[in-house]
Amino acid sequence: MSESAYARAGVDTSRAERAVAGLVEVLRRIDPGHPSRAVLGSGHYANVLRIDDRTGIALSTDGVGTKVVVAEQLQRFDTVGIDCIAMNVNDVVCVGAEPIAVLDYVAVEEADPEMLRQIAEGLREGAEQAGVEIPGGELAQLPELIRGHPSPYGVDLVGACFGIVALDSVVTGKAIEPGDALIGVPSSGVHSNGLTLARRILSDLEERPSGLGGRAVGDVLLEPTVIYVRAVLELLRSGVDVRGLAHITSGGVLNLLRLEAEVGYSVDHPLPRLPVFELIAERADAEERELMEVFNMGCGFCCVVPADQTDAAVELLDAHHPGTAVIGRATQESGVVAIPPLGLRGDAHGFQAVGSSN
Repeated sequence: MSESAYARAGVDTSRAERAVAGLVEVLRRIDPGHPSRAVLGSGHYANVLRIDDRTGIALSTDGVGTKVVVAEQLQRFDTVGIDCIAMNVNDVVCVGAEPIAVLDYVAVEEADPEMLRQIAEGLREGAEQAGVEIPGGELAQLPELIRGHPSPYGVDLVGACFGIVALDSVVTGKAIEPGDALIGVPSSGVHSNGLTLARRILSDLEERPSGLGGRAVGDVLLEPTVIYVRAVLELLRSGVDVRGLAHITSGGVLNLLRLEAEVGYSVDHPLPRLPVFELIAERADAEERELMEVFNMGCGFCCVVPADQTDAAVELLDAHHPGTAVIGRATQESGVVAIPPLGLRGDAHGFQAVGSSN
């Protein structure tokens, strides 16, 4: 197989997956000196630690990635804090937990007051959208490690989220059955995954392509990640039988395979592709299957519910995120995600064009 466009841009996802597997293999052998409190295995969006017989704490951590490079280049840091909150709370809610707090870690080349004020504004906005607190964090000045684009405005932004969930209400995906409805909730754009490739393809941040409606590329790439927490929590409390929740990040809809059920998924009616993805597809030296593995392509979150509860779920989610729709169903083909309209079929190793042996 030829080298992927993402690898040529500097991100070798297959190598990274092998590295993570080695890391997890070592860490799972930790002996804390008492029975493990972990409720779930590794690989889900978040894990849950048992506090007592009824209550668990959900934990997850994530960063903004190279989206901060766009912020550095444009000297605009007021939105990346929203992304930091979103990437964490959207993962924690996937196990049915209510996010309650996020801690932030900001590593900078130089502690520029205006840059940090803008980052804080984004963190505040994201926290309010998610209904969480930020009770603490850390600022590290690391000029030997962090180099800006341009210097001295280098920054890395990471968060860790904490949530609470009743142990008998943890959502793992285990209850999903073939025939259940797969609901897609729209994204706002690239979100915070695939920016290394997106920046390489759309390198002129001041360009205003007609396909973007006259908006500058940089502004479109900085569009904040959608925070789905309030909508999903309302769905969880609505009486709808929510069987699976998936934050669609790197890996695209293959992220559905993180859910525990022995099922597959058929995405028969993908959500409309956003203009930024149309532009990337037009200009990228990349196959369709790779774009579907790297980007959300317009669908930022998925919910799995019984087919007879679809209308109620879509109505509730659409009230928060217009454009929500049924995009497919769970199937009996365990471990496989098919996208028939695109002629793609995928598993844990990625997508392949139907009929391709590569």
